[in-house]
Amino acid sequence: MNRLFVWPTAGIMLAVAACQPPDSPPRKGSIEDLVPLTQYVDPFIGTGGHGHVYPGATVPWGMVQLSPDQGQGGWDWIAGYNWEDSLLVGFSHTHLSGTGIGDLLDVLVMPVRSYFPVNESFEDRWGRSAKSRFSHEREGASPGYYAVYLEDQEIQAELTATLRVGMHRYTYPETDQPAVFVDLGYAMNGDVPVTTSIKVVNDTLVTGYRFSQGWARDQKLFFAMLFSRPVRSLAFADSTNPLDVMDRRQVSAGDVRATSSALRALFAFDPTAQGDELLMKVGLSYVDEAGALANVETEAPEWDFHRVREGARRAWERELGKIRVQGDSEEDLRTFYTSLYRTRLAPILFQDVDDRYRGADGLIHTAQGYRKHAIYSLWDTFRAAHPLFTLIDPDRVDDLISSMLSYYDEHGLLPVWSLVGNEINTMTGHHAVPVIADAYRKGFRGFDTAKALGAMVKSADAEHRGLEYYRDYGY
Repeated sequence: MNRLFVWPTAGIMLAVAACQPPDSPPRKGSIEDLVPLTQYVDPFIGTGGHGHVYPGATVPWGMVQLSPDQGQGGWDWIAGYNWEDSLLVGFSHTHLSGTGIGDLLDVLVMPVRSYFPVNESFEDRWGRSAKSRFSHEREGASPGYYAVYLEDQEIQAELTATLRVGMHRYTYPETDQPAVFVDLGYAMNGDVPVTTSIKVVNDTLVTGYRFSQGWARDQKLFFAMLFSRPVRSLAFADSTNPLDVMDRRQVSAGDVRATSSALRALFAFDPTAQGDELLMKVGLSYVDEAGALANVETEAPEWDFHRVREGARRAWERELGKIRVQGDSEEDLRTFYTSLYRTRLAPILFQDVDDRYRGADGLIHTAQGYRKHAIYSLWDTFRAAHPLFTLIDPDRVDDLISSMLSYYDEHGLLPVWSLVGNEINTMTGHHAVPVIADAYRKGFRGFDTAKALGAMVKSADAEHRGLEYYRDYGY
């Protein structure tokens, strides 16, 4: 389906075209041969004040949002980061963008230059050993990439991502105690870890999971974490209680699992010279640990940070190139393309490379004939974002609606505000209904239209959330 729309606006001209699928190789003469548009995206816009957005690395519709975290709860840190702050406690792999309530921030990782007791207690974030001050002068971000210098650790941290994998590159100083701290108990703004676990597979691979309750009342996230250097030793703790310490021989033997309500781990490595690098690949899955590992092996099989970063950049160029803006104001271009960038951050892809996903019923399903998506903030997005998708994302609209219909099959109603498979019922109305109606009126038929109509009627007739007043008074 190819469409072209041209609008003259105040001082600029917009040409909108439906482009090739984002995973396709670039065509000769394609948008990537034109002026790069990622240069106009500033991920830091909106990170101050009450903006509630994150600056970290992700790709369009990506399951992974790898971004810095500051260890501070509250309204202005819902996305984990606020521009006015000057402390970092690590980098977690899931974030919400622009929401009014906080959750996620799962699988926190922090590189450190020296060992510390993994069972240490601290009253606030400033008491953590795994922390660092930073300055904006040594911080940078662009679509699919984030970098910052950790002043107290003297470590340069860089992040990039694929759809389901976050990739880290840490450049260490000279130290005989380089380490990485993983805190599965890290939680902010109402999120509470319930069960967390790490399995040592061998000296370069661990897998695990983090089950939690928060805005998403039953979240199950799995991960596979690979290191480019072998682990020298490993210490576990449950919050402040030491659980186990493993030496190189035990780590190499593998097949050890630690489980607790709030697990911490310190992975120690051989001494580093100035400028030595440690790379990490962290694959996510909402299905199981095997799915997380398969996602890594498929999307990031090599230890090539530059290649992953370049792949993310090219994916963003293709997405941003769906609308070409001509104008003389660089400030307007930056505002426009940063806004367009943020429309690609949710919904997110919610299936593994083998098409499995965890449904709203808690069971494992397989998406057949469509790409399963999650995180539908429909009260926020039905007015503008979804109509925009029908114009510039015709290859994705049917997937988005089919995802809503699979949610209906599993939950019994269309989504109101679905967060990683959980119905959180935030805000009013059933705005999946106008989203589906709008797509149908525009000619989209790549979903089960009969099921869609039945789901729309059943959701509108539901006996909850004040819907009876809409019917009684004719609204």
